[in-house]
Formats: sequence, C-alpha cells, structure tokens
Amino acid sequence: MINKTQALSRLREAREQIWLNPLRDLSPEGLNSLPLSLQNLQEVSARFDRFAPLIARLFPDTVRDSGRIASPLQPVPALEHALFPGRQQPLLLKRDDSLPAVGSVKARGGVYEVLKHAEALALEAGLLTSPEDDPCKLLSPKAKKLFAGRKIQVGSTGNLGLSIGSTAAFLGFQAIVHMSADAKGWKKQLLRERGATVVEYPGDYGKAVARGREESVADPCSYFVDDENSRDLFLGYAAVGQEVKKQLEALGLTPSVSCPLTVYLPCGVGGAPAGISFGLAHAYGEALRIVIAEPVQAPCMTLSLITQSRGRLSVQDYELTGQTEADGLAVGRASALASAVLEKLAYACCTLEDSRLLPALNRLHRAEGVFIEPSACASIAAATALGEGFPSVDGIHLLWATGGSLVPADIRATYYKK
Repeated sequence: MINKTQALSRLREAREQIWLNPLRDLSPEGLNSLPLSLQNLQEVSARFDRFAPLIARLFPDTVRDSGRIASPLQPVPALEHALFPGRQQPLLLKRDDSLPAVGSVKARGGVYEVLKHAEALALEAGLLTSPEDDPCKLLSPKAKKLFAGRKIQVGSTGNLGLSIGSTAAFLGFQAIVHMSADAKGWKKQLLRERGATVVEYPGDYGKAVARGREESVADPCSYFVDDENSRDLFLGYAAVGQEVKKQLEALGLTPSVSCPLTVYLPCGVGGAPAGISFGLAHAYGEALRIVIAEPVQAPCMTLSLITQSRGRLSVQDYELTGQTEADGLAVGRASALASAVLEKLAYACCTLEDSRLLPALNRLHRAEGVFIEPSACASIAAATALGEGFPSVDGIHLLWATGGSLVPADIRATYYKK
C-alpha cells in the first residue's frame, strides 16, 4: 500500500493509481458516526412511496415500475469473461443509464429533491392539507400557478442539470440550469427543449455552481439545489440501496465478508456515489467494498480522502486541469458532505487516464450491446485496473452505469470512432 506522500505525488503528476483508504469503517459504530442515519433512509423510502402516483404521471416510463425510479441489474457474462478471464466472479451492470426521463444516476436524487420542495410549497400554500394528501394535486392548475412564480436553480456539468431542470420544468417551475464549459451541447439543447433556461459559463463546474448559488440567494422566490451540500439529493441517491439488495436476492446472490460486493462508482463532486454508498452500507455493512473511479486530471474525491480535507482543496491546487472526456466527472473540488461519508465507506480510489474510457465503452458495446457515456465507463476501467493491481480480489462485482440512454445517435457514433 502506498503512503500519503507517494499518493499525493502520483496525483500531482496525473499518474494512475489505486489508493486504499485506511479510514474505512463499515462496522455498526462506523455507520452510526456518519452525519446521516438509517432513520433518514426510512423517511426517504416512505416519501418515495407517497410520491409514486405523481412520479408515474410525470414520467410515463415509470408506470411499468408503479411510479418507482428504478433500473435493472444486469448480468454481463461476456464482459465478465473479458475483464476476469479464467475467474468465476459474478459481474453485474447497474443500468442507471436507463433511468426514466433523465437517463442517468442523477434521476433519484434530483427528482426527490424537486418533489420534496414542491410538496413543501404546496403545504405552505394550503394546496395540500397534509403530507399524506394526494401528491397528484401538485399537477393541478392551482399548483401550476403557484410554481410558475417560483424558480429552481442548479449548477451542473450536465446530468444533474437534466434531472433538476426537467423535473422542475415539468411541474411548471422556472427552471434555471447554470452549466460549465465541460457540459455537452446536446444536454443543453435537451434542457431548452424541455422548457428550462440554460446559462452557460466559460469556466469550470465550481464557477457555474457559485454563480447559480449567488443568483438564487439574492432572489426570495428562488430555490437552489446544491450538489455540494444537499442532504435531500444525497438521500434520494441512497434510496437505491434496498433496490439493489432485492435485485441481488432475486439473482440468488448474497454478499458476505468472505464473498464481498465490490461496487465501482464513477465520481464527480461526490454526492451520488456517496449517497449510493450510504444506502448500500446500511444494506451490507462490512460485506461492501466501494471503489471510487476518477480521471487523473479531476481526482477531487481522491484528493479529499487522501488529505482528509473534505473538499477544502482543489485539483487545481495540485496543478491539474480538471478537464476530461468524462464531462460528468470534470469537477475540481469534492463535496464536504460526500467526503465525510466516503472517508468511512470507500474501500479504494482509482484514478484513470482518459485513454481507458472510450476503449471501455467499445468493449462493453461489443460484449453486451450496451452503450453508456464515457463518464460511466470509469467503472469498467476501474474494475480492469483493480483486477490488474489486485488479482486476488474476489466476490461479486458491480459496475455502475451512470448515464447514456439519452445520448443522440450521432454523438454515440463519434465516441465509437474515437
């Protein structure tokens, strides 16, 4: 295991590395020390149950799941053979690339936070008599009129903006998405088509978030979704823990300390991977291994965990550019909340050259006929790197596909050619 000095040296030199987290503690005591609790998870689950009829009407493609924002857990045997030749290790793909309307991992957290805020406004205005009232009243003409005078704003490199902007616009809010230069043009266009306003910035993600936050704070009718600090976003993502547990049980798979579940999570600012890790940790405890996957030029969570700085340091402080083909991971500074959680839950951080991402995209497509975004391919690249560095890692392996189903056909063809 490399020490802190060696790890920071490799990080500054933009070299690939696997860093094992010495602070990992998934014991009951470790989980109880986190800033959120099992009770918080249970509250989110109950609210998603109440929201289900509303979600089914907002997003018709959730009707098949009774208004649940859920994605398949797919065995990928051909890819398994390619990544782990000669080894019997179940390899699964969590298809968050196919989540409703948004087509990315950001769906659960984004939809949850917007609907919770809309519910609070409707309760305050008397449009709902109690939290148990019919949530579909949020689609009434009176609710539309109320929401039309309100703004919901967010800063994003792409997928969170799609989630927040789409949900807010569908409900009738003035949806404003502040997007960095790293965000893909087709995502900005899709947001505009759905009724959101897109504000573009020449700088990085951090500047877009800062400007969006400033504008929202100055407007009493505006609500800012803060990807760096939002507990509601975090808990919305965490709801997936029980979903995965039921899916693994249906496949006859039961993780244990001797047969752990290793989950590969692409990481940007950290909210989604930390939330997912939190939900899974309460399902599996010490039988869980979380591997954080980041580009070598934007390893903000790796930096935060190595230094225990909880987002106070930026990759630019270490002379890195923050630029990467993986637009969803192009973040310079990690979330403090996410860092505090992943300090306890992350098993390892894996930093990767961009040159690994598109070959991984093609490998998955050739093996399984599945397309995912370059950002999502960090999970495949991390599994490959971990297999190279630690050949004895056994158990169940789960790759998280964080986005891809909404990518236009011509953009997909461009990635394949690259």
